Parts: sequence; C-alpha cells; structure tokens
Amino acid sequence: MPDHQSHRPVRDVDARGAHRLIAEGATVLDVREPYEWADAHIEGSVLIPLGRLQVGSVPSGRPVVVVCRSGRRSAAAVQALQSAGRDDVVNLAGGVLAWASAGLPLVREGAGARR
Repeated sequence: MPDHQSHRPVRDVDARGAHRLIAEGATVLDVREPYEWADAHIEGSVLIPLGRLQVGSVPSGRPVVVVCRSGRRSAAAVQALQSAGRDDVVNLAGGVLAWASAGLPLVREGAGARR
C-alpha cells in the first residue's frame, strides 16, 4: 500500500515568500549539482545534490526552503523529505530562475569554481 504522506502536495513558495522565510532564519537547501551552485546560488545556501540527499543530512530545527534551477528537482526533494517526516520544508517555485527574475541577489562564483 502506498504511503499516504508521499502523495501530499508539495508546498510551494514564490521568490518573495522564500526571501522572507530566509530573512526569518530558514535554511536554504540547494539540490543542484556543484557546477550549477558555483555558477549562481542564494547566499548561505547548503549544497546537497538531489542524488545524495538523505533526510539526516538536512539541517533541522528551523524551516527549510529547497531550491534548484527551475523548481522540479527541489519539488522532488521536498516530497522525499515530507515522506521521511519533515513537514517544515517548502519548494521555491521556479527555482533560482524565479529568484533572479524577482531581482533578488545571487552569489556568482563563475563556471568552474569549486566549493
């Protein structure tokens, strides 16, 4: 029988809502690959590529805004975290692209930069 939690709708937040949550202390979890993160990321974000994501590696004790390039991988990450019992996670709808389109700041280290 399927786990009912795995089918809960992903809670999305737009770029301005994510910015507000982050200003209030939410953790930013970036699930992209290192080369994507190096190109542009939200300041203070924690990089854990989706393929290496484990619930125990995600900081706890405060809300988590999950981000990727467009919102698709981050939605999958939110679903996985919810299935593991985390109900304090939200998806940045539109990802880094939406964040940039809203005129919000990104840290740019350039292609090939290493973390």
